[in-house]
Amino acid sequence: MQAEDYESLYALEESFWWFAGMREITAALLDAVCPPGRARLILDAGCGTGGNLAWLERYAGGGDVTGLDLSDDALKFCRRRGHTRLAQASVTELPCADASFDLVTSFDVLGQLPDVGADEQAIGEMRRVLRPGGVAFVRVPAYEWLRSGHDEALGTARRYTLNALCGQMARAGFRIRRATHANSLLLPLAIVRRLALKRLGLADRGSDVKPLAPRLQWLNGILLAALRREARWLRAPHHTLPAGLSAICIGEKG
Repeated sequence: MQAEDYESLYALEESFWWFAGMREITAALLDAVCPPGRARLILDAGCGTGGNLAWLERYAGGGDVTGLDLSDDALKFCRRRGHTRLAQASVTELPCADASFDLVTSFDVLGQLPDVGADEQAIGEMRRVLRPGGVAFVRVPAYEWLRSGHDEALGTARRYTLNALCGQMARAGFRIRRATHANSLLLPLAIVRRLALKRLGLADRGSDVKPLAPRLQWLNGILLAALRREARWLRAPHHTLPAGLSAICIGEKG
């Protein structure tokens, strides 16, 4: 990511439909796995500009939330938000002792790691720093065939199938607690937009993480409502979504 991408991320993380809606989906999945009433130490591995750090405090129960990112630009924005428990390092080499955390989150980070096998190394590191019974929440972009200009702008190295993600986590030693797609209701629109542009030979340039045009601000509420509807569905313990722009796996360290 470029410095301007972090600026956009920082400006949009609070209210932009995608970020707000995906937090509601995350809550729908994590609330049952990390119920209140217990103090937890939490690591957001690849925290970006820190938009999720304060939000994750709901699961800390008075414990600490630590943000880690390799980018100094990203961590500067975390500090601007007032966060101080920060570390600059790669998610493939976490500077943390074994069994240090109760919850590790990874939001769209694994697909950004450029080296072959780096995502598996990062998953192994998550398991290493979790305490027995600790939980890893991992979200990645789905379907390599949906690669677009957004991926090129952000330097996305890979997109996943849900089975591939779960397989990596299982091989690392996690017990899979929950696995589902998300951002499913909008998948048909994304397919039409991305594949149609490719077929027409038109460039799909730049990141999708950018403000809506003033005349289109009304769309923010509609798109957010779609993700909220998915979140309500996923609150039922056995409900899943069979397809979507994101793949999510929750693993427990035995």
